[in-house]
Amino acid sequence: MGCASSTSSTRRDVRALALATLLLAVAMAVGLSVGTSDASLVHAILEAASKDRSIVVELRLPRVLLGAVAGAGLAAVGVAFQAVLRNPLAEPYVLGVSGGAALGATVAIACGIASSTVLGAEVLPIAALASGLGATALVYTLARRGPARASGTSILLAGVVVNAMASAAITFLKTVVPERVAQDILFWLVGFLDTPASRATLPIMSAYVAVGLLVLLRDAGRLNLLALGNEQAGHLGVDVSGLERRTLVGCSLVVGAIVSVTGLIGFVGLIVPHALRRLMGPDVRRLLPVAIPAGGAALVSCDALGRLLFHALHTTPPVGAVTALIGGPLFLVLLRRRA
Repeated sequence: MGCASSTSSTRRDVRALALATLLLAVAMAVGLSVGTSDASLVHAILEAASKDRSIVVELRLPRVLLGAVAGAGLAAVGVAFQAVLRNPLAEPYVLGVSGGAALGATVAIACGIASSTVLGAEVLPIAALASGLGATALVYTLARRGPARASGTSILLAGVVVNAMASAAITFLKTVVPERVAQDILFWLVGFLDTPASRATLPIMSAYVAVGLLVLLRDAGRLNLLALGNEQAGHLGVDVSGLERRTLVGCSLVVGAIVSVTGLIGFVGLIVPHALRRLMGPDVRRLLPVAIPAGGAALVSCDALGRLLFHALHTTPPVGAVTALIGGPLFLVLLRRRA
């Protein structure tokens, strides 16, 4: 009976992963098909020398790939954060981790590092990682010492405080740098999936994200045990402190790399894990693999939706605004239910 149940569960997981991967493929096809110009994906495939091929391959494909990698990383980090902090409202943007990473990357941009294509592609994620890790450690420390730890209120309050501090620091930087640099920072902060300036940017970011995801996937089973409480997890052989540190470092690595390229994109790490948890249950071992393609599909779809709605205006809204418009109300609903 147990063997049959395990086999059935495995089949469901495989089907869920296959469905999420299919949704990602469909979202990427839609993303390659829409834009400010009227390039056809069919013509791009059939006519190698056409203008459509040039637009799709050189402009839309990097954008779609960037959205897929960023969405995958943010959704997986959301699952991990919610497991390690035992709070379904935890996600990088809400907790201030994205804001902290944005501060580090903003400092790098203000110092002129981003103006060097290869050097910027290599150093920006490191700067964002260091700052995001600091923000994570601060939020985690405040949450652990807060009196409302069980309800998760201290976690949310700490995230709000860290976000406010990071936002204030970024605003200060924008006032002291040259106007051109300030415009670059402002454009970057709203969350775009524009084609990276350097061809090395996307592969380097993807490498950082892949390393972080491998850390999270490796510890997925142990993250499940944290739901029992630190003491009980310790009795079962889990090094709770080491697990929490590895998870936070892995999450910061992923978020830092993504934020350094895309700017601030919120709520993907909240929407996707919450939806999957409703469908699949709280098992992190099942959620993490499915969240990766599902997160990519969600962000690519949001970007395609924004481009489709603004097609007549021949402009593209920032994807960070689209995810905030969708995720913000959902977050308020979740917060109200937990109040």
